[in-house]
Amino acid sequence: MTSSTGRIRFNATLQRPAEPEGATWTFLVLPKAASAKLPTRSMTTVDGTFAGKPFTATLEPDGEGSHWLKVETALREAAGVAAGDKVELAIAPVKDEPEPPVPPDIRKALTAAPEADAVWSSLTPLARRDWIHWMTSGKKAETRVKRIATACDMLASGKRRACCFDRSGMYSKGNMGAPTTAE
Repeated sequence: MTSSTGRIRFNATLQRPAEPEGATWTFLVLPKAASAKLPTRSMTTVDGTFAGKPFTATLEPDGEGSHWLKVETALREAAGVAAGDKVELAIAPVKDEPEPPVPPDIRKALTAAPEADAVWSSLTPLARRDWIHWMTSGKKAETRVKRIATACDMLASGKRRACCFDRSGMYSKGNMGAPTTAE
């Protein structure tokens, strides 16, 4: 499954998500053997080829020890594939994790809390991504608001890691995982 170039090579079936209804993107779940060759069970950014087309993306944990990839419409169309097609991929972890996008409500809260913002600025992109994921992964809007406030308090006190966060999704109560496949 790995070639001499260090790329992890595999085939996976492109699927359409059941939700949201009318979604134009597709996804695929990596075979467990391919996922096992990645450096972590949690989110990891890779670059490679998708049906021969170059791409860079962050793989998400599927909660079952593997990863899944959201395939944006532009990449799918450039590759000339559709939901249901088997696609060849060759991927490798990137050397440096990219900076995660910070949602506006989190940026606003950090700006309002200079001590928290100072610690935030000293974190690695991977640590910031974990914090963002923890703050935004609640199912209710009020959970997000509470987590943002709690995160700012923890960061202001010097805490550098999000509390009680299962990066693999394997021990969570179902809030991480690949989308459900549309029938």
